[in-house]
Amino acid sequence: MIIGVPKEIKNNENRVALTPAGAKELIKRGHTVYVQHTAGVGSGFSDAEYEAAGATILPTIEATYEIAEMIMKVKEPIESEYKLIKANQLLFTYFHFASYEPLTKAMVESKAVCLAYETVEKADRSLPLLVPMSEVAGRMAIQKGANYLEKPLGGRGILLGGVPGVLPAKVLILGGGIVGTQAAWMAAGMGADVTIMDVSLPRMRYLDDVMPKNVKTMMSNEYNIREMIKHADLIIGAVLIPGAKAPHLITRDMLKDMKKGTVVVDVAVDQGGCIETCKPTTHENPTYIIDDVVHYCVANMPGAVPYTSTLALTNATLPYAIQLADKGWKKAANENADLVPGLNVINGEIVYKAVADAFNMPYTPVENFLA
Repeated sequence: MIIGVPKEIKNNENRVALTPAGAKELIKRGHTVYVQHTAGVGSGFSDAEYEAAGATILPTIEATYEIAEMIMKVKEPIESEYKLIKANQLLFTYFHFASYEPLTKAMVESKAVCLAYETVEKADRSLPLLVPMSEVAGRMAIQKGANYLEKPLGGRGILLGGVPGVLPAKVLILGGGIVGTQAAWMAAGMGADVTIMDVSLPRMRYLDDVMPKNVKTMMSNEYNIREMIKHADLIIGAVLIPGAKAPHLITRDMLKDMKKGTVVVDVAVDQGGCIETCKPTTHENPTYIIDDVVHYCVANMPGAVPYTSTLALTNATLPYAIQLADKGWKKAANENADLVPGLNVINGEIVYKAVADAFNMPYTPVENFLA
């Protein structure tokens, strides 16, 4: 298969979808890898390293899309890329379709095959290609939140872990999944007073068992959330419904109950956000303030630590990329059930129900294409 790796062009996105080591693994199997000039530089990988692995460097993004049968990316294509995508071309990347209708419509019109990292799902319902970036984002959410609690950046002027004789900050985490768990570990390690809210009792029992004593669990419901936000200094939105828009657990009217200088970090913003007042921001302009509450809503948080993120992501994606290249998407999906829910759009049809439902668009069962 001919594989193309374009340079990411989303604001401050420095990750790359394939490392030189990954390129070498694909090339060893007889595939051809084309990498756009400087695609890996932001993550610390030079063109020379890709060439040493056997890849060919192409000068432009247009040339990369034109030659490739499979495009490997990190973030969803942006508007300037839509016209470059061809019918039957396989795109393997994060899409988060349910949060952005223009992208969904553009991919339907392209008649490409869109396989989304975030909805590849194992039999135990885990999301193997979302986990590494969720781990990074969860840990970063606390780093960033602690930073923006500083007074010059709009926060309350609180040190996350406090000092002897001064109470630590109160951190509220909405969601006890991968993001929430990693955020809790990070906040607890810094000495904060942490509460995780979730709707699953089995998950909270697990978290109670494994977390340090400065982490508590609480059932997530509107009443409890309204009570907890009155006292929180840092709130982390970490709720995910695979492939669908995140529910708004904190609504606009709740901001008035928060303390001045409270910081909210909505990690779910690329799925629509679980805090109603959150809208996607960039690393260039990461925050804004509404009702004296600091909102940090960067949609590609792991892009700020591209070396760590690229290695973590490609460790997870490469085995699937090899299957797709070796067998083609249809045979690979028929032989590995993990890939089936990853298929979101095929040849102009939406085949992932949550995406179709998000925009009231027609839905076609994915099985129609795999028979």
